[in-house]
Amino acid sequence: MRTVYLVIILLFIQLTMTITANPLLSAYKTPYQTIPFDKIKITDYEPAFESAMKSHDAEIQKIVNNKAKPTFRNTVEALEYSGETLGKVSSVFFNLLSAESNDEMRTISQRIQPKLTDHSNNINLNEQLFQKVKAVYDQKDQLELNVEQMRLLQDTYDGFVNRGANLNVQDKDKYRELSSKLSRLTLMFGQNVLKATNAYELLLTDEKQLNGLPQGEKDAAAQRAKAKDKAGWLIDLSAPSYVAFMKYATDRNLRKELYLAYNTRCTSGEFSNADNVTEIAGTRLAIANLLGYKSYADQVLKRRMAGNAANVYELLNELLTGFTPAALQEYREVQGFAIGKESKNIEVMPYDWSFYSEKLKDAKFDLNDEMVRPYFELENVKKGVFGLATQLYGITFRKNTKIPVYNPEVEAFEVYKEDGEFLAVLYTDFHPRAAKNPGAWMSEFRGQEVRNGKNVRPHVTIVMNFTRPTENNPALLTFDEVETFLHEFGHALHGMFANTVYPGLSGTGVYRDFVELPSQIMENFLLEKVYLDGFAKHYQTGETIPAGLVKKIVDAANFNAGYLCLRQLSFGYLDMAFHTINKPVSVKPGDFEKEALARTAVLPSVENVLISTAFSHIFSGGYAAGYYSYKWAEVLDADAYALFKENGVISKEIARKFYENILSKGGTEDPMELYIKFRGQKPSTDALMKRSGIKK
Repeated sequence: MRTVYLVIILLFIQLTMTITANPLLSAYKTPYQTIPFDKIKITDYEPAFESAMKSHDAEIQKIVNNKAKPTFRNTVEALEYSGETLGKVSSVFFNLLSAESNDEMRTISQRIQPKLTDHSNNINLNEQLFQKVKAVYDQKDQLELNVEQMRLLQDTYDGFVNRGANLNVQDKDKYRELSSKLSRLTLMFGQNVLKATNAYELLLTDEKQLNGLPQGEKDAAAQRAKAKDKAGWLIDLSAPSYVAFMKYATDRNLRKELYLAYNTRCTSGEFSNADNVTEIAGTRLAIANLLGYKSYADQVLKRRMAGNAANVYELLNELLTGFTPAALQEYREVQGFAIGKESKNIEVMPYDWSFYSEKLKDAKFDLNDEMVRPYFELENVKKGVFGLATQLYGITFRKNTKIPVYNPEVEAFEVYKEDGEFLAVLYTDFHPRAAKNPGAWMSEFRGQEVRNGKNVRPHVTIVMNFTRPTENNPALLTFDEVETFLHEFGHALHGMFANTVYPGLSGTGVYRDFVELPSQIMENFLLEKVYLDGFAKHYQTGETIPAGLVKKIVDAANFNAGYLCLRQLSFGYLDMAFHTINKPVSVKPGDFEKEALARTAVLPSVENVLISTAFSHIFSGGYAAGYYSYKWAEVLDADAYALFKENGVISKEIARKFYENILSKGGTEDPMELYIKFRGQKPSTDALMKRSGIKK
């Protein structure tokens, strides 16, 4: 018997040592308790997830077993603060799955995601737990809760109901099955897009094939080839490579080849998402029906500023009516220019659009990316973006090389308030890698909350895919890349300025069609000379960007505004088409997509091209039945920025109001009420129409 006890004790000690040795489960002994990336091994993730889920289960069971009368504090607040360790492990793993992934991590994600879904379902479908939440909810009017507490209570109750808490036993089992299926499908969709993007390479060995490309783009292509031990110039589907080639390469056949490679990703073959598209849409519909909604959009939009599908379509249709004449005129102008330039009756196809519209812009405004790039060297741009936040909000940034990072290219900054108080940690990750998803995004490794009386400050990350430095030049960004930087930095400000009690309501924890306001409003400053003069310096001479060049940028700001609006609307209509269905899609994705996009078509169609199969925003991201929010928020940001313009642009007073009513509030109040507190009025499309040159 003594031997048995000894074995048990040894096993317990071994298990304890294993858990203690796992850096994901230990206290972080790093500056500001940042993640010790240098200590974490791939093999740490699954044990950490398993341990964290068990801890969370124990916390939930403690709430359920509490014999005291359910109260806001012992039920709703306790539930909100539960799962801290699981949240910590998840934030590390899933952020790196997007920014620094590998095959082993993707395999782990396929194993762990179903377990996480089951874990979440076990909580959301826990009848005893829900009855405790419901008991508190039913007496909400007598509890004397403050605004944030009432919001948390409502969100918690709605969250349970929207995840099947009111279903009968049989339907709960069905919900578990459907949600697990949806989790697997969306994960597979995103991984297929990444794999398909990385799988394509166009290796050019004749320099004539690069005719039209600026020297910097040629150098970048040569560097990509060299990095893979290949001779020649490598063009791939990363944003800097793809966009530049489509915009400048004179070889139309190669442009077409690259266009087809990009726009037929995941349509067939090993990484096909053709079936996943309809399966995901159908599974979402089945879940919505199970919960009593006619469509998935009805379920989602109930908790959005838009409110319902009718309001979304009203916005999309209003913008479609307003911008279509301009879009069609822009196409006719590019078509006429192409015919004149080529001296033959050429039809401008989608793989021609960037090339000829760039040439037309150059002809009309004497402006192209290569004229602007020298003034947008990355280090100067960082100073400019950070400096804008200093001018508006008084915050400052200090690089800290002692904070561990997940890749040598990543930088970490301490962020301080105007009075010197620590505000946040900000990570920046700028350049494409095979291990990184395409696109740009903001996320958090740790969110803001108040726990045990302490204001826990956030650790925010912004990830992008910008032009790399070459052997001859530093990283020189395009105007669009600088705009993207400002956009993601706006999200970062929303996260860093968070100042709420509860983590679920903190920072960007707001309605999806409100979350883009803080990001998109930042883009407006890039058209202001008073802002550009502060950082846009020639990387060789130090010369401030000339006033004449700034005027060209401003004059060209609305170039192809109609086309660009309809392009965004096409994504919104496609998203709504997939998520307002009331029966499963029975046609091929291509046929479904063609019908959904018919009203926004400007360019001729190209056979076999599909948006849907690589539309990660809605099929593996968080924008399902919500892509319209970019245009919704554009209405908000145009209206909101008008107030900055009325007060001298770089206005600390208006910035203070924006901070107090938007950036610091998170999801603690209804977003329209917050907006009206800031602006003094509801938004309309007028400001957007005027800014875009559609309305005088």
